[in-house]
Amino acid sequence: MNKVRRCRALLSRRRIRPDRSISLRCRPTSVVTEKNVSTVEGLVKQDRRITVKQLASETRISVGSVEKILHDHLNLNKVSARWVPRLLTADQKKERADCCKHLLRLEANDDLFFQKIVTMDETWIYQFDPEPKNASMQWKRPSSPPPKKAKVTQSSGKVMLSCFWDCEGIIMTDYMEKGKTITGEYYSGLLKRLRSELVRRRRGKLRNGVLLLHDNAPAHRARQAVETADQCGYEILPHPPYSPDLAPSDFCLFPNLKKSIKGRRFEDIEDAISAVEEWFQAQNDTFYSQGLLKVKDRWQKCVTMQGDYVEK
Repeated sequence: MNKVRRCRALLSRRRIRPDRSISLRCRPTSVVTEKNVSTVEGLVKQDRRITVKQLASETRISVGSVEKILHDHLNLNKVSARWVPRLLTADQKKERADCCKHLLRLEANDDLFFQKIVTMDETWIYQFDPEPKNASMQWKRPSSPPPKKAKVTQSSGKVMLSCFWDCEGIIMTDYMEKGKTITGEYYSGLLKRLRSELVRRRRGKLRNGVLLLHDNAPAHRARQAVETADQCGYEILPHPPYSPDLAPSDFCLFPNLKKSIKGRRFEDIEDAISAVEEWFQAQNDTFYSQGLLKVKDRWQKCVTMQGDYVEK
């Protein structure tokens, strides 16, 4: 036995150790660099609804690396299909709760509060937007192979939809082509057009007073846009930052619209726009009135939850 032990010890001492410098050189370089983190952050700021797959395609890095950047480095999470901070600060929660309390007080003191509201938001409309995986799920026997589905991506053809609506339905839509940006000047022009549409479509609404509910995107907060809103006679309702869960378009209108057009291949972007307009017209007044009224429940829940996110 002693002879065997001596042989093992000798072999152990002679065992070749791997060259640490070689192993380090062979180790794959992380793509989670400052440059990539900055690029992902910039893309998210441009489009809060951008998906992980879109980010991976734009940056040419893996889905896993994109998720790591979003969650671990940018501390982002998705609420109502928009990227927002994963953890709201105490000040952000307080601002959300205080804002909702203020809006609830306004509503309690005005019987026509919801009849006066005009809400708006923006979203991308694609010539082709693939349906989510859960939309193509199907029943199968345990012994049957899973159905195969070809990998598809969104088309490059897209337009930015700006949609103004109230409890009666759609008031005005605008489609901006890819490559352009909604600025304060552009949004100011939309607000002027909105006034003309209100005169034409909503008799008496301007006389009763218009309460404009939109998020605090830079174009919406721009000085020119704020001045135009005042000139048109609109009162801008407060909306806290990072709060798509409190925006009727984000939690009601756009999710339902996207369900109807995802997975459909349109001949061109004009065909996609026609489909969007047809869907808007197909919804009855109840859809719009109930969708807008749901925001009151969310304001109340936000107060109860001390400013935390409201998902349902």
